[in-house]
Amino acid sequence: MQARQHIHLIGICGTAMASLAGLLQLRGHRVTGSDAAAYPPMSDLLQSLQIPVAQPYAEANLQPHPDLVIVGNAISRGNVELEYLLDQRIPFRSMAAILHDEFLPGRESLVIAGTHGKTTTTSMLAWIYEVASRQNAALSPSFLIGGVAENFGTSFMLRSSRPFLLEGDEYDTAFFDKGPKFLHYFPDAAILTHVEFDHADIYRDLDAVKTAFKRLVNLIPRRGRVVAYDGSENVTECVARAFCPVERYGFAADSHWRIADLDQAGAITRWTLLRAREPFAALQLPLAGEHNALNATAAAALAAGQGIPAAAIAEALATFQSVKRRLEVRAEVEGITVIDDFAHHPTAIRETLRALRSRYPGRRLWAILEPRSNTLRRNVFQRELTESLQLADEVVLASVFQSQNIPAEERLSPEAVIAGLHAAGHPAVLLADADAIVADVAPRLRAGDVVAILSNGGFGGIYEKLPAALALVTEASR
Repeated sequence: MQARQHIHLIGICGTAMASLAGLLQLRGHRVTGSDAAAYPPMSDLLQSLQIPVAQPYAEANLQPHPDLVIVGNAISRGNVELEYLLDQRIPFRSMAAILHDEFLPGRESLVIAGTHGKTTTTSMLAWIYEVASRQNAALSPSFLIGGVAENFGTSFMLRSSRPFLLEGDEYDTAFFDKGPKFLHYFPDAAILTHVEFDHADIYRDLDAVKTAFKRLVNLIPRRGRVVAYDGSENVTECVARAFCPVERYGFAADSHWRIADLDQAGAITRWTLLRAREPFAALQLPLAGEHNALNATAAAALAAGQGIPAAAIAEALATFQSVKRRLEVRAEVEGITVIDDFAHHPTAIRETLRALRSRYPGRRLWAILEPRSNTLRRNVFQRELTESLQLADEVVLASVFQSQNIPAEERLSPEAVIAGLHAAGHPAVLLADADAIVADVAPRLRAGDVVAILSNGGFGGIYEKLPAALALVTEASR
């Protein structure tokens, strides 16, 4: 696509789609988009780019006809714009295919994949490259991340240098391409963080998930490398037949990259990173949580293997500013801290609550959860979800998002989760929606409380509504 074109993205407010919109705009194309609902941080990003977003979906959004339409993977047959473009034979592609064809030729493709941690790990790796590029401009990174990296203030970047860092999503590509998006990226090197059953709407079982990751590993050339977490039998299985070198990272004594002397003090995490049993670097990260130390170690390992010196890695991690919607402090009102985290899986919820326990020791911890992801809305992890939520002092559960779209026999039972929490001696309540939650919770919060709002969506505007209600409660009490 050398000439300037009008490109329209259906489902533009998805994290990857919004990032692609920005890349296409940087290429000089006129970009428009549409979605059912827009919410931060991607709606803010698109607004800052002055990319118009039409709501709701309508045939008029494709008139006059764009030169090309990118169809997001959340778009299914029956969508009014999709049906119109098929009837009118407007050219269309998937996000992953456009990335492969238009942005990756001639680049070094570095893919960060895994069930958990890939957004943060990709952001860390991008910042490591950015810091290293101050001494070597050839390391200046292009990237596409499924979230807004706070060091950059954006989720995408396009440079003329070779490194291109990609968050490798295992979700399917489009309604016409049911393979994972990451199979389009043909990595020169990759990170594999975790492998667990997820995306219950498209994967039959854990074996199907593992097959997808095995296929990704099988794409890496012999000259490449995969950095793989050492604490998962599923990861071990997925990298067992790699044709390239495999470097394990984590806490195992025999791993190539080993975390030693991990120390967590409030918001600071420190550890010594060993490479082949020899000290490589003393690392410090301004984030809480063992999982973040693992993410940083994976990024450091891949960067070191690509020739980035230890000093640049240490400097970058010490100045890393996290990712929007990953343990993000959204408000502090009269000593009450409101946290936003992109929860999508019981394991992620567990690690988030563990990190908050470390970051805010001795404070009462609330978990307010909206079961919204396609995995959490199902009962496949109902027991594990109940166990994860027991790490909180108070639990508030919202109704299952769009529960009517999940067959009754597959649907999560919030009532059963609440009953399980009560049986374990944990206070918990089920409330219908964000408004009901705000009305119930705001008067019960007190100074020192930490409130973790867990959702992978807009959650009815609760991120704005709860701090506003807290301010009103405070004002009324004076």
